[in-house]
Amino acid sequence: MREDEGMTRYLVVPQWQGSPSSRAMQLIDGAQAIAGDLPRASTTVLDVPMEAGESLGTGIHRLSALQRVRGMVAQALDAHDAAAPDEPVLTIGGDCGIALAPIAHAARRSPGLAVVWIDAHPDLNSPDSSPSGAFAGMALRAVIGDGDPGLALPAGTIAAERVVVGGARSFDDPELELVSERGIAALTVEALRDGDALADAVLATGADAVYVHIDIDALDPAEIAGNAQPEPFGVTVAELTVAVARLRERVPLVGASLAGYSPASVAAATDDLGAILRVIGALA
Repeated sequence: MREDEGMTRYLVVPQWQGSPSSRAMQLIDGAQAIAGDLPRASTTVLDVPMEAGESLGTGIHRLSALQRVRGMVAQALDAHDAAAPDEPVLTIGGDCGIALAPIAHAARRSPGLAVVWIDAHPDLNSPDSSPSGAFAGMALRAVIGDGDPGLALPAGTIAAERVVVGGARSFDDPELELVSERGIAALTVEALRDGDALADAVLATGADAVYVHIDIDALDPAEIAGNAQPEPFGVTVAELTVAVARLRERVPLVGASLAGYSPASVAAATDDLGAILRVIGALA
């Protein structure tokens, strides 16, 4: 059985400590609202600590809390492997930092892994270049082994040449320089509207398996209200789900994550669930 043919398990990680937003703690409400609509028997919700944590002398705010949660996620994934090794896991956040441990986990299973990062922001800052000190804006940089060793994946785990950024439309200058210098593929929103472009880009990396991370701010703000950092002119739910479906037809999906749902209130948390569950359905 291919790994993307088993029943999907869901790991919900309501981490807020990596977010730059003043609405960061509403990521907890978003994650819990999504969890409420997932199959209970297939869903694990981690008890993320509430404390902010310390920077520990680095340029990463709340680093100690982020390290603790990453350890919790890794432990949960290891426990899942022991119980159901053939069932893929979809990790749901929280902020984009929740993808680090699942990507490392997927890379151990599939050394030829490519990472697709679909996000309005490419998350390629370093602790030195970040304007906010928020780890969510550094998460993909950490995936390729750059950044504080307390969070970054070991160098060589994921080569920059096996990363495909999709739908990003708000780059900082250091991020643009890194994309050019390191050979990171970047698909515009317009490119993603071609249903085969994402799969073509992944196959061009030479990868034999793929991990897909989606921040819901990749979607156009008209598609979803619960977005603390809206950027205009994003993809539609239909365009995104077609791109993911075409990718899965051509490359085995060995892991995925979805992050960034930040509803304005607990009462509003259910408003966007129809759109979010369609995206989850494409990944699961």
